Amino acid sequence: TSSPAAPSSQNLTGAGGWSPLTSDRYQWLEVDLGERTKITAVATQGRYGSSDWLTSYLLMFSDTGHNWKQYRQEDSIGSFPGNSNADSVVQYKLQQPAVARFLRLIPLDWNPSGRIGLRLETYGCPYTSDVVSLDGSSSSSLVYRLSPGTRRTPRDVVSLKFKTVRNSGSLLHAEGDGGLSLSLELERGKLQLLLRRGSSSEPRRLASLGSLLDDQHWHHLAVERRSSHLNLTVDKHTERVQIPAEFSHWEIRQLSVGAVQNPDSQKQVVSKGNFRGCLENLLYNSLNLIQLVKHKDHQVKGNVTFSCVEPVSVAVTFPGPQSFLQLPGASASSSSGGVSVGFQFRTWNKAGLLLTFGLPQEGGVVWLYLNEARLRLQIHKAGRALLELTAGSALNDGQWHSVELNSRRGRLSITVDKEEGGGAHASPTFPVSSLTHIPPLFCSGCPAEDDGQECRNPFNVFQGCMRLLTLDNQDVDLIMVQQKELGTFSNLQIDMCGIIDRCSPSRCEHGGRCSQSWIAFHCNCSDSGYSGATCHSSVYEQSCEAYKHNGNTSGHFYIDVDGSGPIRPQLVYCNMTEENTWMVIQHNNTEATRLRPSSLGNQHSVHFDYATEEEQLSVAISQSEHCEQELSYQCRRSRLLNTPEGSPFSWWLGGPGAGRVQTYWGGAQPGSQQCACGLQGDCVDPQHYCNCDADRMEWTEDSGLLTHKESLPVRSLVLGDIQRPGSEAAYRVGPLRCHGDKNFWNAAFFDKETSYLHFPTFHGELSADISFLFKTTASSGVFLENLGIKDFIRIELSSSTQVVFSFDVGNGPLEVRVESSVPLDDNRWHRVRAERNVKEASLRLDDLPAATQEAPADGHFHLQLNSQLFIGGTASRQKGFRGCIRSLQLNGVTLDLEERARITPGVRPGCPGHCSSYGSFCQNRGRCVERVNGFHCDCGLSAYTGVFCNTEVSASFKSGTSVSYTFKEPYELSRNSSALPSSIYSDTTLRGENVSLSFRTSQSPAVLFYCQLVLQRAPRPAHQQNPREDFNLTSDGEFNAVKSLVLGKVHGESSDDLDPDLARLGSLGFTGCLSVVSFNSISPLKAALLHPDTSPVIITGPLARSNCGNNSSDPFYKSDQKFSLIFISLNSSFLAGLIAVVIFVVVTGLAITARFLYRRKETYRNQEVKGVNQDDSPDFPFNNQADPQNASSENPKEYFI
Repeated sequence: TSSPAAPSSQNLTGAGGWSPLTSDRYQWLEVDLGERTKITAVATQGRYGSSDWLTSYLLMFSDTGHNWKQYRQEDSIGSFPGNSNADSVVQYKLQQPAVARFLRLIPLDWNPSGRIGLRLETYGCPYTSDVVSLDGSSSSSLVYRLSPGTRRTPRDVVSLKFKTVRNSGSLLHAEGDGGLSLSLELERGKLQLLLRRGSSSEPRRLASLGSLLDDQHWHHLAVERRSSHLNLTVDKHTERVQIPAEFSHWEIRQLSVGAVQNPDSQKQVVSKGNFRGCLENLLYNSLNLIQLVKHKDHQVKGNVTFSCVEPVSVAVTFPGPQSFLQLPGASASSSSGGVSVGFQFRTWNKAGLLLTFGLPQEGGVVWLYLNEARLRLQIHKAGRALLELTAGSALNDGQWHSVELNSRRGRLSITVDKEEGGGAHASPTFPVSSLTHIPPLFCSGCPAEDDGQECRNPFNVFQGCMRLLTLDNQDVDLIMVQQKELGTFSNLQIDMCGIIDRCSPSRCEHGGRCSQSWIAFHCNCSDSGYSGATCHSSVYEQSCEAYKHNGNTSGHFYIDVDGSGPIRPQLVYCNMTEENTWMVIQHNNTEATRLRPSSLGNQHSVHFDYATEEEQLSVAISQSEHCEQELSYQCRRSRLLNTPEGSPFSWWLGGPGAGRVQTYWGGAQPGSQQCACGLQGDCVDPQHYCNCDADRMEWTEDSGLLTHKESLPVRSLVLGDIQRPGSEAAYRVGPLRCHGDKNFWNAAFFDKETSYLHFPTFHGELSADISFLFKTTASSGVFLENLGIKDFIRIELSSSTQVVFSFDVGNGPLEVRVESSVPLDDNRWHRVRAERNVKEASLRLDDLPAATQEAPADGHFHLQLNSQLFIGGTASRQKGFRGCIRSLQLNGVTLDLEERARITPGVRPGCPGHCSSYGSFCQNRGRCVERVNGFHCDCGLSAYTGVFCNTEVSASFKSGTSVSYTFKEPYELSRNSSALPSSIYSDTTLRGENVSLSFRTSQSPAVLFYCQLVLQRAPRPAHQQNPREDFNLTSDGEFNAVKSLVLGKVHGESSDDLDPDLARLGSLGFTGCLSVVSFNSISPLKAALLHPDTSPVIITGPLARSNCGNNSSDPFYKSDQKFSLIFISLNSSFLAGLIAVVIFVVVTGLAITARFLYRRKETYRNQEVKGVNQDDSPDFPFNNQADPQNASSENPKEYFI
C-alpha cells in the first residue's frame, strides 16, 4: 500500500487501521494485488477503537499503477457509501466486476468528529487471460486462415478485449467469397463497422458504436454474425445491424487482426492504418487464436508480443470550477533564444481558460483559452488587447488536441494539432519585447485566495483533461505535483482522465441529436416529433378521436399510435364531418382501374403500398373500434369467385405483413367465398353467390365493405378470369378507414377511497411517462403508486387545486407540483402528463405551463420498482381516489382499466358524463348528446353543420333561384304541439322570434328573406359600415301563424298581396351568397341543401351548396362585404314595459308617445314604397347606419301579416 502519508495495511479482523497524517481529499490508500484479479466486492470498517471512519469514498483501478480509471455505478454514480461507526462492516458488491492489479481508495467524507480511518478488504478471484501486443507496423498482425473444408456454422462469433492510445486503426477484418469483407476500424475513438466489395472499393459504413475507446483501458468487443444481421457489442452496449442479402450465404475465408492482409495478393487492404495496442482473449467460435499462435499452429500466423506493452502517460483532470494547477516558470534555453509551452487537451466544453501567465516586464498578461471551440491567444495590458491570435476549430469534440506556444526572436506562434496537419499556424510580429522568461504558469483557473493578482481569469475555467505538459521542451512530472513536490493545485484528479461521453450511447430518444458539455448533455428534438429533455414524449395525439376532443376539425394530422413508444408518427387524414371520427389511410391506387385481356396474361396481380409503415398500420387498426375498406369489382364476362365448392378465379391478400389469402368479397363474411349479393340472396343468377360469376355480357358489379379487422388492410389483389375474348373488368380498392379509439375512452370509476386496481410492476428504469385524464368531486386522492425496496413513484391530487408527482430513484424523494387557478374537483375532465428521465422530471396539468425539476448531475438514475402498480389507491389503502380515471398510459402503453374493473369490487368500468367537459365544443345552438364513449353534437336546432356545429351552410343564389319552406300547419301550432287543441289558437301571439342570416352580394336593392307577406331588403353596400347589425322590431305588428318562408325570388302567388313596387322587387330575385339562415329553430337553407327530400321545401331555379360563406374562397369577396343580420320581434307586453321605462326616464307624456307610434304606423307603408325608387338618394330607407339610436327612424323595417 502507498499514499502520501505512507500508511500501514490492516485487514478487517485486526486492530489498528490506516489513518494518514493529514485528513483531506488528497489522500489515498493503494493496494497491489500482485497480479490482475477479478474484483467482485469491497468492504470497509473504521479504525479500531477510535472515532475515525469514512462516510463516502471513491474506487480507482489500474493494471500498471498509472492511468487510473474510476469505478462508477450505473455509469454515473462514482461515490460509495461508507461507515456510520468504527466497528460495523459495510460491504459493497460491484455491479460489474473490475479486472485490475491495483486498487486505490480515495476518501471523500469522514466522521466530522474524527479523522480519516479505514480498514479495507477486497473480494475476488484469480483472472487468467492470453494477451498480445501489436506495435502498429505493417508486419505486426495476426492472420487466421480457415481450412477449405471447414463446415459452415449457423453463426460466427468473434470476441476479444482491446486497449489502445491511438484513436484510429484497423482492428478486425473478415474476408470472404466474392471479394466481400467486413471490417471493424477505430476512427476518432469510435468503432466503425464497414462493408467492402473488393479490396480497393470505397467502404460502406453499417454502424458506429462506442466512444473514447483510445483511453488506454480495456474494452470488450463481440461480433455475432447470423444469416441476415449482425449483433455488434462494445462494452455493455449491443446494436443489431442488418446486412445485405448477399451475406446470407457468405463464408469467411480469412480473419485478420491488426494490419489487414488480402488473402490472395498478400497486400494490405486500404484502411485508416494499423492497430497499435493490446489484445486479450481473442476467440473465433470459441477457438483461442492467441493460443494457436503460441503453439505455432499452421492456420495462424502472427508477429506479436505475448505481453501488453503500453506507454506510460500521466494525465490530469480539471473536473470543476475550483480546479487549477500552478507550475513554476521557465527560462529561455540558450540554444533557441526563446521559451515554449506544449500540452495536449481534450474536452467537451466550447470555452475555458487553458493557461495564463503574467508579463512582469511589460505589465501585461497572456491568456490562452478556448472560445467557441477555437483556440485563442490574447496578450492584454492596461485594459486593452495588444495581440490576438486564433487557431483550430471544433476543438470540443472530446479528442486529444496538441497545442504549442513558442516565442522565438521576438515572434510568437501557436500551433494546433501539428502532427495531423490540422489546425492553424499564426506568426504575427510580437508587439512587446522578446519573451525570454515565463513566470509561474496557471492552468484552468486561478486560486481563490490569490491576493497578489499573479493570476487573473476573466473567462470560464477549463474543464477537461491535459497530458504531456512541457515547459521549454522539458516534461512536467505530474507525479511530483501529485506528491506536492512541484507546484500547487486544487480539486484535481492526477494520473487519470475522467472524461465521460454522455452521448454514447445517446440518451436522446426517437432520433434526437445529442450534444454535451463536461457536466451535462442536451437533446435537440427539432424535427423528431417528440419533446422533453430526452425527446421522450410525443407532441402528437394518438388518434383522430383525440384530435377531435381537442377541438380540431377535419384535416391532415400526424398521429403517434404508441405515444412515447418506438413507432414513429404517421400522417393521416381525419374526417370529422360525420358522427364518427374517421381516420383515412391512403394507398397508391384508390381509383377504379380498368382491365382488358389484350395486354395481360392469365392473371393480373396488383400490390398496394400504404402511406404508413407496417407497424404503424397494425397498431392503428388494432386500437380502432371499427375499420373498413371498400372492395369493388365491375365485370363483363369476367368471373370472380366461382362457387363456394370450386377454386376461386380471384382472391386478395390482407392482414399483417404480406397478408393471408382471402377468398371472400366485400360485404360477405370471411371464408364464405361469397360476395355481398350471395349473403343477401339477391344475385343476378341465384345459382351463384356473386353477380360477376353469372358470366354475362352485360356489365355488372360486386362491391361492398371489408370490415373484418384481422383481414385488413388489403395488401394485394389477384384477378384470374380476364384472359378470355370479350372479358373486361375494373377493380377498385378504397382507402382504409377506421373510427373510434379503444384506448382514449378506456375508463374506470372508483366509488370508494379503499377501492383500487392493481397491475404488474411498472418498468421505467431510465425514462417513464404517465398520462391520464381524471374527473372527481373529491379534493384529494392518490391516482397511481408503485413501490420498490427504496424507490417509488406516485402521482396524487394533494388538494382541490394541486397535483403532485413524486418519486425516488436513490437520491432521496423528489416532488414536482402544479397549482391550478381553478378547482380540480369540479367533475370535469382534467389531463395529467408526468415524465421522468435521467435529466429531469416534469409535470403538466391541462394547458398550464409544465413544472420541472432537474435530476442530480451525478446521482442515481435507475428507477427500480418491484411491487404491484396500484391505480386509484395505494397498497396501504390510504388516501384513495374517488372519481374517474381515463386513458391511462405508461410509456405509451394503455392499461385496460375497464377489463380489470369488471372483476374488481368497488370499481366500475366506464365513466359517463362527458358533456360537462366537452359540451362547450358544440357551438351555434348545437346540443351535446352523451354517448357511451364520448359525446356527439346534435346540430338539428342549428343553422350550422359539422362535427361541432360550426360549419356554415351556404349557397350561391342566381336571380331565378327560390327556396320556399312551407309549414304543414300554422307555425304556432307546430311550436305548441304539446298543448291542448282548444288552447292552440287562444293566444296566437308568438313570444319572441329570432331571424338571422349572413349574405354577400353586389345587388341592391334585393330580397333576402320573405315570411308570408314579410319582405326585408338589403342595405346598399356602399353605405354599410358595420359587418353585423341587430334590428329590433318594435312596431305594432306581430308574427302570427306563419305559413311559409321564402329565400331568393318571390313568385307570383306569394306576392299577390304585396304593393306593386315591392312585388316587382321580389320578382327580381337575389344574386349572391346566403349563409346560415335561421328562423327560430327552423333552418330553411340547411333543409333545402342537406335534406331536400324529407323537408317541406320547394326549390326552383339553380341552387348549389358552396363555401361562399367563407371569405377566402367566395367569388364576391374581393369587391363585396359580408353582412350578418339579426331580426328580433318582441311581444307587446314587453314593448309596453320598455316604453313605460323610457317615459319615466325622459319625463315624456304617455299621450305624446302613443301619438308618435300611431303616426309611424299610418305613414310607414307609404314611406317604404316611395323609397324603392330612390336608389341614389341618401335618404333611401334601406340604408343602415352604424348608430343604433337612429335605427327606428332612419331604418324602418317592414313586415306584413
